[in-house]
Amino acid sequence: MNSLMLRNRPALEVNRLLDGWMRDLLGPMRDQVPSEWMTGAFTPAAEVAKDGEDAVIRLELAGLDVEKDVNVELEDGRLVISGERRDEHEDDKDGRTLREVRYGSFRRSFALPAHISKDDISASYDAGVLTVRVAGAHAGSQGQRIAIEAK
Repeated sequence: MNSLMLRNRPALEVNRLLDGWMRDLLGPMRDQVPSEWMTGAFTPAAEVAKDGEDAVIRLELAGLDVEKDVNVELEDGRLVISGERRDEHEDDKDGRTLREVRYGSFRRSFALPAHISKDDISASYDAGVLTVRVAGAHAGSQGQRIAIEAK
């Protein structure tokens, strides 16, 4: 076993114990609590697609106020989408109140061609999905097939 695995194991064990303790504490409501609430992990799902010469990036950001909590920036040749989630949830069931407050930041970045400027990038938000269009990201680029050598 390498030393990296040994160093990470205590942190994972503590996280597992805390997760179990919180779920036991919540009793019958424990199955309603997503595991990411316990860990604070937040990485929004992303999809990158080609639309003609444009690149289209979609991120699932349901429940966020994109005007206040999300930034879209061009930084050193990379498209950087970052923000913070602040979510409060309260549920009453069987005489117990479950109140969850989640905070978590995220940062996703995507490499862009050198010729892309701020003016080539537009962003919109609809139904929980942030869509960023990078105009001309694929302009002049043409895939070249690489031969595979079988052995």
